[in-house]
Amino acid sequence: MTRKHVRRGVTVGLAGLIATVVFTTPVVAQSTTRDLIMGLNRDLLLLAVPIAIFMEGLLLYTVLKFRNNDEAKPTPENKGLEISWTVATALILVFVGFASYQVLAHPDVTPSPEAEAQLPDDAVVVDVTARQFLWEFDYQDENVSTLNEMVVPTDRPIYLRVHSADVIHAVHVPELALKVDAIPGQTNRLQTTITEEGTYQLYCAEYCGQGHSKMLATVEVVSSAEYEEWLDEQQSDDEEDD
Repeated sequence: MTRKHVRRGVTVGLAGLIATVVFTTPVVAQSTTRDLIMGLNRDLLLLAVPIAIFMEGLLLYTVLKFRNNDEAKPTPENKGLEISWTVATALILVFVGFASYQVLAHPDVTPSPEAEAQLPDDAVVVDVTARQFLWEFDYQDENVSTLNEMVVPTDRPIYLRVHSADVIHAVHVPELALKVDAIPGQTNRLQTTITEEGTYQLYCAEYCGQGHSKMLATVEVVSSAEYEEWLDEQQSDDEEDD
């Protein structure tokens, strides 16, 4: 392979990589949690790609320039270069750490028990109980319970208290970027605001027995008005059953 072919291949490869980063259509965020996580991924990618291009370019330049050398010569000490790459690495790590902390510390990514006391009045609080092999959703403030279907409104804070009645399970709703373990005797929490109506798949992401693969539920996201109508219907049905 000639130097001309190598250069052409490198150019095409780099152009394709840059085009992928620049022109890829961003994923539409269905929740504030997904928006935060995807934003962090995008920022880290924009940082990583130039570094990768620079390092690969430097490697190829070195291979081409010194490919005919019979004997390698020792590299002379260069304090300025050593200081430069040390400082550059430190700055990169500071940026990555700061950007990650900004996301991980957000209540919609890592909610705390104290966050529940600060929820606005229109927040929807649901107790999610996992048991082999189904999901129970209890709307404590509304006296409504459902099996394997959780209905929530858009554009209102959603706060989930996650429990397990038997073994370890895990709540996972990939499209909303929600995931947390359900552990017996422990309450874990999820918090988000969903921005897109639709039906989303919830499944158990922790092997919990023979029926694990069938431990599924749906998250039905509707408008606030439809949510209130649904609550009224559920409460009316409960009164009729009583």
